Amino acid sequence: MQKEWKPRMARDAHWIRLYKANCRFLVREMNNLNLCMSTPKINNNDSNDGSSQMKKERYSRFTLQPAEDEERHVEVKLSDDATDASTEAEGQPGGSPSFRPAPLQQSRRNVCYSALAILLIFVIGYLVGFISHRKPQAPKDNCLMLPKMEDQQEETPAVAAPAPAPAPAAQLDWKDITELLSQKLTSQACERTLRNFDQPGRSAGSDEDKNLANRLFDEFRKLKMDRWTWTDIHYVQLQTAETDIFEPAGYLAYSPPGKVEGKLVYGNYGRRQDLDAVQKKNVELKGSVLLLRAGKISFAEQVDNAATRGASAVLIYPDIKDYKYLADTPLYGQVHLGSGDPYTPGFPSFNNTQFPPTQSSGLPKIPAQTITANMATALLRKIGGPQSDPGFRGGFTDLAYGLGGSENITVEIASRHTGSSERDAWGRGYAKATVGTSVLIELAKAIQEMVEKDGFRPRRSLVFASWSAGEYGSVGATEWLEAYMASVDKRAFTYISLDGVIMGRGSFIASASPLLYSLLESTMKEVKSPLDSGTVYDMVGQSKWKATVLRPMSLDDPAYPFLASSGIPSISFHFITPNTETYTYYGTNLDNMDHLNYATNQSTSEMTAVAAQFAGQMALRLAHNHLLSLDVSRYSSVITEAVSQVYKRINQLLKSGELKDLNPNWLSRARGSFQRAADSIKIAAANMDSNDKEACRILNDRIMRIEHALLSPYISPAEVPFRHLLLGRGSHTLASIAETTDMKELRTQLALATWSLQGCANAMVGDIWDLDEEI
Repeated sequence: MQKEWKPRMARDAHWIRLYKANCRFLVREMNNLNLCMSTPKINNNDSNDGSSQMKKERYSRFTLQPAEDEERHVEVKLSDDATDASTEAEGQPGGSPSFRPAPLQQSRRNVCYSALAILLIFVIGYLVGFISHRKPQAPKDNCLMLPKMEDQQEETPAVAAPAPAPAPAAQLDWKDITELLSQKLTSQACERTLRNFDQPGRSAGSDEDKNLANRLFDEFRKLKMDRWTWTDIHYVQLQTAETDIFEPAGYLAYSPPGKVEGKLVYGNYGRRQDLDAVQKKNVELKGSVLLLRAGKISFAEQVDNAATRGASAVLIYPDIKDYKYLADTPLYGQVHLGSGDPYTPGFPSFNNTQFPPTQSSGLPKIPAQTITANMATALLRKIGGPQSDPGFRGGFTDLAYGLGGSENITVEIASRHTGSSERDAWGRGYAKATVGTSVLIELAKAIQEMVEKDGFRPRRSLVFASWSAGEYGSVGATEWLEAYMASVDKRAFTYISLDGVIMGRGSFIASASPLLYSLLESTMKEVKSPLDSGTVYDMVGQSKWKATVLRPMSLDDPAYPFLASSGIPSISFHFITPNTETYTYYGTNLDNMDHLNYATNQSTSEMTAVAAQFAGQMALRLAHNHLLSLDVSRYSSVITEAVSQVYKRINQLLKSGELKDLNPNWLSRARGSFQRAADSIKIAAANMDSNDKEACRILNDRIMRIEHALLSPYISPAEVPFRHLLLGRGSHTLASIAETTDMKELRTQLALATWSLQGCANAMVGDIWDLDEEI
């Protein structure tokens, strides 16, 4: 005798929102409500021939079957109109591939009763849920700065309060938001914060650094962010230098110790083209001590280029043509070709971390040391050798700037490891750190007030973070990133760096992921210029803003590890003095309030307010819009240029006979796939109804996959941390493939790069069953 099936109500009401039509839900144990979900689309296996495509989906059938263990199952199956009849005719069960119910044996009457019982359950559940959820609940105050994401916020009830409620987010348009932000970010407020956070020293782990961290912590707690505010402590070994040869005050951290002797050679800035020019003059670089002037590229890149050419040591000095300060001013820096703690590559340096005997591949192999301009002058006076090219001439007009290669010099560097001498900036670090900290605090205050008092409700979370030990390769930021990589890399959609945002007055430069180019341009058009009544866009020249503003993101940029290591679209921007690329006193103990005020014509607080508005408008645009303000189309030209360089290089090698039986067309096809996927996102965005929150969420997910998908999956982040296919560093990048002379390496890296780019295009499409041959 067949047992009677009696449905039981679940203890708690469960709500299931169906976001996608082509899904199958298998609901087992109604009193416990477990869900197994899969989302097939390719073929409908329930049809006669198994080949018909699923054109339209609907809820077609409710089947109720007893299992052998008397457990009851309810299956909700999606099918098209043509499949049910053929499937039932053959007696084949439908449903999830992982669960096939027994053949249908009940009478029509039992089926009808069962369907009515199910309908009754859903009606009762709906009524219970409606009654239990209609009463509004006020959110906690300490969640104001970390609002829920868009899909969660939809279910957050309105706040009931006796006083008149602030205007809801729907009544604040973008013009209202920017006006509120401008009103709150004033030069007077920035002036107070600048003075409050200016301090004589910033050595990480020192009392001054701990005091700064505590003050930041207190500021965030005052803003009712105490629940979401925390600090991390990392244990990092740092190298300091001791030398008795030149006895300079400055030094380069992470330089290996040693005593070397070699011919002194002058190599300009130490760029690849500079060293090529030296070798063309028949000056031997192998075994030499290279004398280089600071600038153009980072210290780490200078030392790496020198080591690649066989040099035995490097001396770096600030030439008076590039650095307008006293000739005996010491220079500081670091030479790790990477970021973070080089003795814990790829993982965080927490105290409970088991430290293996390993080190970063980016640590230099040859000694390096900074010297003053006066010391360099003494060496250049007697260096001799062939005459250098005009571009090698510095600011000492009485010197010939010979290339050398004849005079011997001995360099000896001793070093030791310390555990608590890291720095966030050399000396006061006013432009390097104080300004950025002030912008961070003022932005947090302004946005918190907009949320609490003005009715602004961002759709996405905003996280405010302050790092330490920045001068040693963004140690604080990188270690934090490594610690929380799994939680951050696929959920963070943009990183905005505030380091060095004010370095002068009158011009503007920026480095960014191509995804942020359009946001950068639109923000430049909206933020008022600090010079006149125009905008920043007017200040740099509208017709040529890209050439004037955009710069490649350098290795020592604090935003670089977020972009090239974690695949998070990142940006850093700087207000500068016209015809300069940097702030003269960066990396020295002369980076103080007086010098920055001189560079900004006594308007540092005004410039700080403008920089805060610039960063704030970018952040709020990203947090406010239904669709993320990340422009996929801007990557197309970057990828096309990189692929064309590889294509050109391979064709040259094929014509010369150095390379055989290699077809670069597959890389070109992968580029085409990326272009078509980018076009599909652009078309979908243009036709998107911004009120359709679920459609926006799906498209945002596709956009957020792009940067992360451009990280090569074929290399270890511990060995090659900057894994980005286009913007990273290493043999895997398209730029490296276009320059390599190793034919075996070229074949391997070309194959991996091709599939990395194709994989990115696939990820941009969305779900795997949405792929087609056109992509």
